[in-house]
Amino acid sequence: MTRHCGPVLALYGVLKLIGFAVFMYLLDSDGGFRTRNPRFGGGAHAWDVLATWDGWWYQQVAAHGYDPALVHVPGATGLITLEGNSAAFFPLYPATMRLVSDGTGLGLYGSGMLVSVVASFAAALGIYAVTARFGGRRAGLAAAGLWAVWPGSGMEWSAYSESLYIALAVWACHAVMTDRWLTAGVLTFAAGLNRPTAVALIAALTVAALQTLHRRRENLAGPWIAMAIAPLGLVGYLLWVGNQMGDLGGYFKLQSGAWAHSFDYGKHTVDVFSAVAVGRFDYLSAFPLEDTIGVAVVLLAALLIPLLIRLRPPAVLTVHTLLTLALVLGSQQIFGNVSRYLLPCFPLFIPLAVKLRTLGLPTLCLLLGVAAVASGSYAGYVLFEVGVP
Repeated sequence: MTRHCGPVLALYGVLKLIGFAVFMYLLDSDGGFRTRNPRFGGGAHAWDVLATWDGWWYQQVAAHGYDPALVHVPGATGLITLEGNSAAFFPLYPATMRLVSDGTGLGLYGSGMLVSVVASFAAALGIYAVTARFGGRRAGLAAAGLWAVWPGSGMEWSAYSESLYIALAVWACHAVMTDRWLTAGVLTFAAGLNRPTAVALIAALTVAALQTLHRRRENLAGPWIAMAIAPLGLVGYLLWVGNQMGDLGGYFKLQSGAWAHSFDYGKHTVDVFSAVAVGRFDYLSAFPLEDTIGVAVVLLAALLIPLLIRLRPPAVLTVHTLLTLALVLGSQQIFGNVSRYLLPCFPLFIPLAVKLRTLGLPTLCLLLGVAAVASGSYAGYVLFEVGVP
């Protein structure tokens, strides 16, 4: 594995630099960020945009910690009835940001970017390692390249928690696939401190562990320990927030009342698809271009799922992918962010990468390079400037 890291890191790094440069060029050419609030997509420089919106909240947690509360907006009766509170943002990423800042002297913005960039390379290596088990080194290399240019990949180099979560998730899946159960449990525990969608990873690890125990029919301690450790990060944080708020369901009430984000069993997703199909954009939180890309991503995922299942992947990959899709598509949220929220579905890269391995290396690099140029727009600029990331 070690001797293959260089090509993987080089390919991923070059593709990301291409997309990132195009993204920054488009931001600077448009210039709209200069007139916006630095908290909501604005700043003095193009790169300041990368730490706005959720990135602003993460910096607040890193700088000031938490003060969980459910504070009602006076007189509010619509979707938004509560004031935003940093408790909606899980602690691992801002804690890592603060640790790096204290250790290096970088500001919180620089530290957050450093964590995200390093984690994105770690995720690329993990995606390579998982995919190479199905289609060899060339497929693994193609999958790492797809991670660099996938819709939503603009989030990978930003002050958001996506790269850190996906690095933890992919290596947790790899640990399950290689019977390193304690490692898998610890990584899943950490992922649960980073994003709420870690519930899909916890379920995937649990299914894989039970499957292993049933198949081997022997008293194995590893899977049991992993199942015990895995949910503690997610459950522990939710219980702590609820206790601080005086309401054990406080986290979910905050998400719903302050961000209009709740599980609605897919009603909003159906509304979006029905409207976009006939050219209407009159649903909740509509952003036409961003939403159209989101619809395309969901359709692409629907096409890739049967191809993934046909490869007979381990249960940990299948369950994690399907549950992540169900959680994302079953929620009321800003639909345009679907391309970002589905980034953890990295197993969908596998069937595409297995097909791409038949290409010669120059052809593969050219194809991914063209996609990298385009990603500066569809995976970066559209998310941050045309919509709300």
